[in-house]
Amino acid sequence: MENGTQSATVDELVEASIKVFDAEGPSGDVSLTRMFLMMHSWYLSSTELAKTLLAKLQEESCSSCRQLQICHLIKYWMSEFPAEFDLNPELANQIREFRELLSANGHNHLSELIDIESVPSYSWRHQLGEQSQSITKKSKKSLLFDHLEASELAEHFTLLEYRSFCKILFQDYHSFVMHGCTVDNPILERFITLFNSVSQWIQLMVLSKPTAPQRAAVISHFIKVAKELLHLQNFNTLMAVVGGLSHSSISRLKDTQALISSEDQKLFNSLVDVVTSSGNYSNYRQRFSECGGFRFPILGVHLKDLIAVHVALPDWSDGAKSRVNLVKTQQLYSILQELALIQTTPPSITERNDLLNLLMVSLTQYHSEEDIYQLSLQREPRKTERTMSITSSQTPVIAEWSSSVKAKTDPAITSKHIQKMVESVFKNFDTDGDGHISQEEFQSIKNNFPFLNTFDDVDRNQDGRISPEEMIEYFNKAISQLSGKMGFVHTFVEVHSIKPTRCDHCAGVIWGPYKQRYKCKACGVNCHKACCDSLSVECRKRTASVGIEDFACPRTRSLSFPPPVASHQTVSSPVILEQSQGEEVFDTHL
Repeated sequence: MENGTQSATVDELVEASIKVFDAEGPSGDVSLTRMFLMMHSWYLSSTELAKTLLAKLQEESCSSCRQLQICHLIKYWMSEFPAEFDLNPELANQIREFRELLSANGHNHLSELIDIESVPSYSWRHQLGEQSQSITKKSKKSLLFDHLEASELAEHFTLLEYRSFCKILFQDYHSFVMHGCTVDNPILERFITLFNSVSQWIQLMVLSKPTAPQRAAVISHFIKVAKELLHLQNFNTLMAVVGGLSHSSISRLKDTQALISSEDQKLFNSLVDVVTSSGNYSNYRQRFSECGGFRFPILGVHLKDLIAVHVALPDWSDGAKSRVNLVKTQQLYSILQELALIQTTPPSITERNDLLNLLMVSLTQYHSEEDIYQLSLQREPRKTERTMSITSSQTPVIAEWSSSVKAKTDPAITSKHIQKMVESVFKNFDTDGDGHISQEEFQSIKNNFPFLNTFDDVDRNQDGRISPEEMIEYFNKAISQLSGKMGFVHTFVEVHSIKPTRCDHCAGVIWGPYKQRYKCKACGVNCHKACCDSLSVECRKRTASVGIEDFACPRTRSLSFPPPVASHQTVSSPVILEQSQGEEVFDTHL
């Protein structure tokens, strides 16, 4: 098959892939074969592809040389995409049964090539809370976030998100694009949740400080963390930090914002420019393309590209659905291949397990949007003057970027993180080594958990000191209670969705000529009909959300899956869809 071919039948693609191999293995350019094996599920299931290959292998006219070619192709398929065989029992059984048949017929040399038992297990990649097995030196450094260097916090944010990102497989991307949402896609859902947790935790850390100077100092510290993230070429967490600092609960703090130095304001604005949605994220795309070595993408931008290509181009180039649209296949493959390569280039970071455990538990603490916004109002009550912020000079600003999805936490995994975190806390803050935390030691620990209650609330037996068991019990109970603060009643009506619209629950695309979109008359959120009962976004009427007309509505915004952004510029890719964005404001509710 010639390069530049825009369409081909499935059989032509299969035959072209077979011809790449000889009796010894690959003998030519395997790029087309690799693309076909990765992307075939868009138009042909893996079990159907396996059935096609096995049928060709059993044809009477199939020579011994051709048999070797086909077996080498299957071997290459298993070696390059082992997860497909491990996560698809039906496919694995097909290969296993055929291998047994080959052995029974005396074709042991062919049987050995397709050893399905050599495929590694990928079940570990779908487990939360996987701990690194690397041996690290014990550290006596402070675990207080206030005392951490911006670079160290940025590095450990990067480790957490990168490890979560590396668990995402091709099957997860394919499921998201085909379904338009994260339904039955726990790995991608957890990655989104981690992003949202980082952004929310930053807001809590700022609002935990009672005075404006203290809050300004925390904001300045996280601006420096964002700078370090850019230095690490971690654009995804950079977006999370920028989103947290530009959240309406933070940007409305006039007294706090006034104390941020002009130097920090200028730095923050430059970071905003990197991740702004202007020009279809053109600044980010340019910076990312120029990066070498480790680089961490804003995954939402690339997921948006996948959906845009999938929606814009048909799978087949003809009405009879006999010829595969290779233009679409190539564009999807380019995006997915880039994401796959990123997983093979880890960051060069020395980890601290105690800090990772503490961060993980801190990010697990969920608080509703109402909790955070009410705390913001308590810190600085509303005033009649227009509130200025460090983001006011930025236009256009960051578009919606993340899903409001909240993954269900696994109690066993959460409990394990809590136990390890408590062990780290006692190792670092039990200064007298008596196995308990005193009231003085408790005050230092409290700075890491903005909503940690009083000493007496944790000291269940009221003996004036906190044991590890009491602290573990407190966190398990607190997280269980906080995770339930979701779900509010909306007034939904069915509306048309002529242009692609994002579901505020699952982040999927809603698109169709008939009434497929459900919109709340009170707050304006959108969702699928199937997502109505599960929507975890507060219903807050736009006119009453802030109380003064100078503020944009602090309704829930998403910072993980960017909807297409309207632009008058010509985009280099002819298939990236763009869509008008209703409210393009910087203060966001995640």
